[in-house]
Amino acid sequence: MFCHLRPVRRLCLEKIFPHWFLSSRTLSGAEAVNALRPFYFAVHPDFFGQHPREREVNENSLKRLSVYLENLQKPGFRSLKPTQLTFYVRETEQNSSEGQEPFSTSGFRAVKFTLHTRDLLSTVLYILNSCSLSVEHIQSLNTNVHSQPLKEAKRMSDRPIKWDKSYYYFTGFKDPHEDLEQVSRMETTLTSWLDNNGKSAVKKLKNSLPLRKELDRLKDDLSHQLQLSDIRWQRSWGIAHRCSQLHSLGRLAQQNLETLKNAKGCTIIFTDRSGMSAVGHVMLGTMDVHHHWTKLFERLPSYFDLRRRLMLLEDQISYLLGGIQVVYIEELQPVLTLEEYYSLLDVFYHRLLKNRIPFHPRSLRGLQMILNSDRYAPSLHELGHFNIPSLCDPANLQWFILTKAQQARDNMKRKEELKVIENELIQASTKKFSLEKFYKEPSVSSKQMVDCCKRLLEQSLPYLKGMHLCISHFYSVMQDGDLCIPWNWKDGEAIK
Repeated sequence: MFCHLRPVRRLCLEKIFPHWFLSSRTLSGAEAVNALRPFYFAVHPDFFGQHPREREVNENSLKRLSVYLENLQKPGFRSLKPTQLTFYVRETEQNSSEGQEPFSTSGFRAVKFTLHTRDLLSTVLYILNSCSLSVEHIQSLNTNVHSQPLKEAKRMSDRPIKWDKSYYYFTGFKDPHEDLEQVSRMETTLTSWLDNNGKSAVKKLKNSLPLRKELDRLKDDLSHQLQLSDIRWQRSWGIAHRCSQLHSLGRLAQQNLETLKNAKGCTIIFTDRSGMSAVGHVMLGTMDVHHHWTKLFERLPSYFDLRRRLMLLEDQISYLLGGIQVVYIEELQPVLTLEEYYSLLDVFYHRLLKNRIPFHPRSLRGLQMILNSDRYAPSLHELGHFNIPSLCDPANLQWFILTKAQQARDNMKRKEELKVIENELIQASTKKFSLEKFYKEPSVSSKQMVDCCKRLLEQSLPYLKGMHLCISHFYSVMQDGDLCIPWNWKDGEAIK
């Protein structure tokens, strides 16, 4: 039976893969990163600043992809479990061709795929093909290549090879299709995932404890020295990375203490760019040098003045719209600097002045609105605030707000009630499972958190004792031992 296996196998592969792929050497880790540059450019979180939810999904998926690629390079590995990933892919010159899922009006689309490859080269090709990105540049990375066109590589994910089960029985290789079929038949359950990952999380958490104590000490010392309200991080950087950033700020404080005291009473946020945020937080770009940070602290008095003018502008808009409060919700809105947000408010204010809307004074007090630059029609959020486009038609705005005002009040009341229930359930869960820390990602709503906590409290989960638990949209063990579980986790027997 096996005397014909090799010729047939070769023939099948030639139909699916380009000729250079069959005779090419494997990729090194550095070459794989280089080959994936078009992919990283299309999904990098920095390009999704106006879309916090999509940015967070890409950040989390990139972390899981990084772990997958690292494991592929470990000596002696046999096979990896299928890994399901979701990315929001930006429209670029490479992926804007016809015959694929259209991009949204925001210029990106969701791509979902499952990785179950055995080497870096096939992994890179599968990722690029899944995102409709070119693979032609990979040919230059291989020394034994031919001039065969690479168009056939596009069919890689469309025509998978399926061997007879006897092949895997006699060779000892694992059948990837069997694993993928099992994944499609079964869903990961919370108890099974904790059984498989609990010990590694405990080990990582234990190893991170000295650094966590150092982080707390550095944060407390700097907060006291500079009289700060708080120190936060916009991204989920590791503990070591955060300590490094605080050490850097501490060195700057030793050199320019009086200048840094301009931040008295402020919240400092380590993020991607330096400046002041829309809500008045001092943003320190982690890629900037001390010189840029020093200039920012020197300019803080002028930022405080702009902040006062911005708050006055919000009050003026509120007056013109019947007392509705203009708010900026960090968890739901794009990351804007103070200058960007002031410009957005100013445009909207002058449009209102030109088209006076006859709202009764203070008739909309108690209601809230946020201003957006990427919307064209007003909407009412489930949390009760209005999403108002900065360029919307004033007449349509008046009609929409008046007809939705009572629903907005009802939504806000439910939000407050839900928040109380959420906090009570978080405290109850923390106590029952003896958690060291229990929190959620910003993209998880109060409603989702309440549902998650109610079901958690019905379980017996000894692995959670002393752990840091994060409610998210996926399963993951973070580098410092934090356990991430999806809010809609499954339990009991696997669902077939």
